Amino acid sequence: MKRILVLGATSAIAEHCARRWAARGDALHLVARDTERLATIAADLTVRGAARVGTGRADLDDVGGHAALLDEAERGLGGLDIVLVAFGTLPDQRACERSPEPALAAVRTNALAVVSLLTLVAARFEERRAGTIAVISSVAGERGRADNYVYGSAKALVTAFASGLRQRLYPAGVTVLTVKPGFVDTPMTARFAKGPLWARPATVAAAITAAIDRRADVVYVPAFWCAVMALVRAVPETLFKRIRL
Repeated sequence: MKRILVLGATSAIAEHCARRWAARGDALHLVARDTERLATIAADLTVRGAARVGTGRADLDDVGGHAALLDEAERGLGGLDIVLVAFGTLPDQRACERSPEPALAAVRTNALAVVSLLTLVAARFEERRAGTIAVISSVAGERGRADNYVYGSAKALVTAFASGLRQRLYPAGVTVLTVKPGFVDTPMTARFAKGPLWARPATVAAAITAAIDRRADVVYVPAFWCAVMALVRAVPETLFKRIRL
């Protein structure tokens, strides 16, 4: 049985990960802002077979409360084996172009709050010389694009931070997994037209849980995004700035 903390537990991807862990009898602690939704998910996970399901309400933008929420999760679970960082927002790019406030808010949620949590979890796992950290970044962080460069730049920070953390924690036996999904059909992306490149949350969750089990470093979901992004990165900047990808 693993003891697993899920941060951003009401997101579609996180919920499907939790379902898979519940089905194999793991113990879970779920953190999100929506207490009503948390209670519904917790009840479902209990029915699915979770050894224990605890919940905690938190605004994860409030970095001052991060240490306390980790303490609460550890007390409830009797320790931590896996932490999944799965929260985030998809900002309105046009609004971010008109004013710095929404851009800064997006970076705070998608990058700075994540860095705070990763730092605190890393210190705990490094001291114990065990544990797995999984953080959901995005293929959007691999190259800035006109249509979503605010979101992409926040995810680029997360990707680089996780890479450094992985190198730092390797001697301590701590795994750091960076998850790079492509387009995922979730409530957050409801306003977008869907096509063949879009994945279902359950598909992404299956890839995440499998990657955690095999102690992977980086996983693209679905896997074809690894090749797609290699091509995107290879486009010369003189050409890239003239086209829309």
